[in-house]
Amino acid sequence: MDMPVIRLRPKGPSQALRFGAPWAYTDTLVMDRRTRNIPPGTIVRLEDENRAHIGTGGFNAASKIGFRMLDRLDGVQINADWLKARIETALSLRTRLYAEPFYRLIHAEADGMPGVVVDRFGDAAVIQPNAAWADLLLPQIADVLASVTGVTTIYKNASGRSRALEGLDDESLFLAGSLDGPVDVPMNGAIYKADITGGQKTGLFFDQRPNHAFAAQLAKGQDILDMFSHVGGFSLAALAAGAASAHAVDASEPALELARAGAAASGFAKQFTTQSGDAFAALDGFEKEARQFGIVVCDPPAFAPAKPALEAGLRAYERVARRAAPLVSQGGYLVLCSCSHAADLAKFREVSLRGVSKAGRRAQILHTGAAGPDHPTHPYLAESSYLKALFLRLN
Repeated sequence: MDMPVIRLRPKGPSQALRFGAPWAYTDTLVMDRRTRNIPPGTIVRLEDENRAHIGTGGFNAASKIGFRMLDRLDGVQINADWLKARIETALSLRTRLYAEPFYRLIHAEADGMPGVVVDRFGDAAVIQPNAAWADLLLPQIADVLASVTGVTTIYKNASGRSRALEGLDDESLFLAGSLDGPVDVPMNGAIYKADITGGQKTGLFFDQRPNHAFAAQLAKGQDILDMFSHVGGFSLAALAAGAASAHAVDASEPALELARAGAAASGFAKQFTTQSGDAFAALDGFEKEARQFGIVVCDPPAFAPAKPALEAGLRAYERVARRAAPLVSQGGYLVLCSCSHAADLAKFREVSLRGVSKAGRRAQILHTGAAGPDHPTHPYLAESSYLKALFLRLN
């Protein structure tokens, strides 16, 4: 099948694309009238300035990322067979890693499907088609996903800024099946409640699973303060490991309701309490009360989602560390997390340790965590290694 051809400008990133880079920005492409008139999401052939083949991918003239690499082989067709091979490859990794079908199945560029996220919740899957090519092929992707995995419910989540940057709609809907309530997710010895249609992102943050598990190793007999708790990720894993109590704080009452439901389903309701409201106000209140906990976890939303917000974001992370450190008992543990793409590990560690020091505490770094292996890192995209977790012992 013939496909439109687009070309890189002279001195464009041809070598980087040939050796693994997943994108070409629009300003590196020849954007003549013909190219600008190619409909968003069209599968195109990319050539260099000398008309040599570079790869096949999705094109969107309206996006800052004009070309997303799908395959470097010449003559490849992006069809059901191609999608089946990619999804089967991703599935083979996850089934090796996890005994039960609860994981991130497709992690965008790192799984060879740029802009596409698929989280699996047993017989249900949530797709985030955050690139125009995937949105255009969404019915085919959903059909292949069901065929390969056997899921019977598929939900399109169209929330988030990525789709807006691609010029895509914000309509979320079921592509197959339906749900009448939250999904039970067994993880780290507890049962979590994932609200696929009404919760944050896809309903649960699978990326934190190994960090929940590491915190749980420290939890036996401890009282846990879980700040920015969402549906109780750290709390429930800690209680499953024998924590004495867990107190979860979040601005979202619906998220806390799911956390309480998860605690009840796991048999931890008596040891679990929640508090709805502003996290910084809550931290101030605990300090005024001179309350301390064996483990304090702070897992805030992204304070630095992009470079323009980096400096303000780093100040916010320092503030979190400074406010949280006094609440940790002598010899206790402070867990500080960041999901900000723009703040790398070195910067995040620097400001976090500065905040702890300003609070008059001395820290040992026990462990540095990242996203789980169902969130692999693309070797050419440093930002795909976005999640950072510092486990500190405070004296």
